[in-house]
Amino acid sequence: MQSDSEGIEVDAPDRLLERADVLATALGTSRSELLVAALRDYVENAREGPLEGEVAAAYYDDEITFEELTALVGTRRAADFRLLKGQLESASVDGVPER
Repeated sequence: MQSDSEGIEVDAPDRLLERADVLATALGTSRSELLVAALRDYVENAREGPLEGEVAAAYYDDEITFEELTALVGTRRAADFRLLKGQLESASVDGVPER
């Protein structure tokens, strides 16, 4: 059977991992399942708040593609950011005097 997951190695402070283990035990889950849930929540938060602004800035600075932006914030919000990026680029070109 083929898996759609990938193993990763994470370096984290021992105390944090100990706390994660206790929480996983209390929730009746594994450390891996707990960390996957935490990562999923963090990535979902890219759709709102300060993290969304950082994602938008990365798109404006061409650090991520439109497709990557869409995967993080959704189609509608990504379209909004693309429109704003175009306006910002147009405004910066308009503000430069011709030679």
